[in-house]
Amino acid sequence: MQFNALAKNEISLKKCSDMQYQKMVFLLIIVSIGTIFISNQFQNQENFATQVNNSGPHIGTNVPYSYGYDGSGIIISVIDTGVDFNHPDLFRFGMGEKIIGGYDFVDNDEIPEDTDGHGTQVIGIIAANGNLKGIAPNSKILVYKVSEDGESVPTSMIIKAIEKSIEDGADIINISLGINQTNVKIDQVVTKAIQNNIFVVTAAGNFGPELNTIGSPAMNPNAITVGATFNNIPSSLVSIFEIENKTFNVFPMVGTQSLDEAITSQIVFGKYGKIQDLSDLDIEGSILLVERGSDIENEIVYFSDKEKNASALGAKAIIVYNNEPGIFFGELIHEYIDEGYNPTIPALSLSKEDGLIVKEMLKNNVVGTLDIFYHPDFVAHFSSRGPVSPFYIKPDLVAPGAFINTTDINKNYSISSGTSFAAPHVAGAAALILQKNSQLTPEELKSILMTTSDIVYDQYGKKFPIEVAGTGRINVSKAIDAELIITPPNLIFNLSPDNQIQTEYLKIKGINYDTLSVRFEDSQVADFDHVLDNENFVINAKLIQQNLGEFENRMVITHNKVDYHIPIIVNVSKATIMVNDDNGKLSFDISSPTSWSYAKISITNKETGKKFTESITPNKNSELTVYEPGEYWIEAKIDRTFSAYTTLEVEKIGHNEKIQSDLNLPEKPILIISAIMIIITITGLLIRKQH
Repeated sequence: MQFNALAKNEISLKKCSDMQYQKMVFLLIIVSIGTIFISNQFQNQENFATQVNNSGPHIGTNVPYSYGYDGSGIIISVIDTGVDFNHPDLFRFGMGEKIIGGYDFVDNDEIPEDTDGHGTQVIGIIAANGNLKGIAPNSKILVYKVSEDGESVPTSMIIKAIEKSIEDGADIINISLGINQTNVKIDQVVTKAIQNNIFVVTAAGNFGPELNTIGSPAMNPNAITVGATFNNIPSSLVSIFEIENKTFNVFPMVGTQSLDEAITSQIVFGKYGKIQDLSDLDIEGSILLVERGSDIENEIVYFSDKEKNASALGAKAIIVYNNEPGIFFGELIHEYIDEGYNPTIPALSLSKEDGLIVKEMLKNNVVGTLDIFYHPDFVAHFSSRGPVSPFYIKPDLVAPGAFINTTDINKNYSISSGTSFAAPHVAGAAALILQKNSQLTPEELKSILMTTSDIVYDQYGKKFPIEVAGTGRINVSKAIDAELIITPPNLIFNLSPDNQIQTEYLKIKGINYDTLSVRFEDSQVADFDHVLDNENFVINAKLIQQNLGEFENRMVITHNKVDYHIPIIVNVSKATIMVNDDNGKLSFDISSPTSWSYAKISITNKETGKKFTESITPNKNSELTVYEPGEYWIEAKIDRTFSAYTTLEVEKIGHNEKIQSDLNLPEKPILIISAIMIIITITGLLIRKQH
């Protein structure tokens, strides 16, 4: 079986006969579409028993289990493709059972039966209690089916499912679906759920390794967004491939073993790796580069065939680059292999883009170095990355999401990969912590999970960037024992030559002052100091280098020998935007060492997501009115070349809200649009009267 990476970036509207679907704004794509999806069914319990329960211990479930926490009393809503009610690990449907309720929004009935498998897989990770033990095996599940086949659903269906979760009393909502763009309506209903004290867990998406690939609902600042680590066992197989000091991302195929030592050899191009492609080449001792697929239409050349041919002619390793844009997973062991086949040389996959670069380099008879080794953990290459905003971080953390053993439809089990399967690890972990302390707010629970996570390092021993791994991999053992609740769980500073000092605040519950220490790591452009005032931390950042861009730092609070990590982002811009607030009437001024001609101002309400825009020039300083108190994020895009950022707390409003719209347009544009519509209507009536 070959693994295919599916197209990721385009979302198209489908024509539907049903009027309801004609009115949809866009289609949401189930995260599993971009997933590398493996489906290995286990025929007997003895064989399966060697595979179960890897990911739970990997994130530290042993400690909360030893305390007696198993999710009892916690209700988790799963919005997905439904569930297999007859699976022996999930029991039955109805009050008092594992699945206590739900709704099928596809067929409009109360039996959300899964015919695809994605929903059953997600639920198994959360709450299976049989041969397989989920993260919170005694939690109760609400199931809301929004897709028949694991493909697309209208926005309205997702919104209805979240609304129904609120109505039915969910404590936690797991949403393992999403798109790589923004949907305001979904983000607003997610915020509504959180305001109703529901902890919302979202999958980051499978559009990595490119940056800026997290969309709704995962980009909601109040939800917890989960990326995927590469494996659910203590060590992941990773690789390094270098040519002339240039590093390429290659991924070991399933069936490939680690190397005792790195391979350094000449690289040879062998077309498609078929025996006739290699017969006239000298590949003895080489690293063989081949293209995926075949030059003959409809011909299947398995990765195992390419590996066997390369090995027979003496190659030390084979690298297969994709025949379509992007990366892919490969598998050497599949159902069609010859009996007794065993891979003998490493086989790895490479993106098409990098493959063509390497192929071009081969004109100079280049030598490459390849190493394959086990690593404690690794962020999966398919996991979507941030950033999504200069005002908060995404993803929030990562969890096991590759090769996860779980339940499947028809009473089966499967191995599955994707951030869809990382998110339920966090949903289950949240249930354990809520069982211990039911008084936690969603913000506090999110903070505990983020600040107690473990830093994830890449194959070079460097920390994965915050935009890739968030605060790190979830550690339930630390989270269940956490004594500190730190809000917010991250800090953002916006500095410039005209604004070199900024102050932010943390609130900390549970401090034992005698055992507390603070340090700042990775400081590059700013110095930090802090003052502790009861439960309030005052954090000051001072610009020390005039480097422009975004810089990562960490604040580490050690309390009773436990480290709590608070990521810090420092945005350094050459310009400063200043805002004057006159009871909700905002005016703006931009200070910059260089001349500028135009700036577009965006103002976003942190809680509601409502967005307003205004334009200014050096000679025209416009005024914009907001109608709700609260914190606002303000971004100025100046001459479309650089930006400046600030935040503003509007404490009171001195005017009444006049006109609002679902599009979150400010008052002036709405009045203009209304006037145009009136003119069009009157003109139409006059023309009609003349005829």
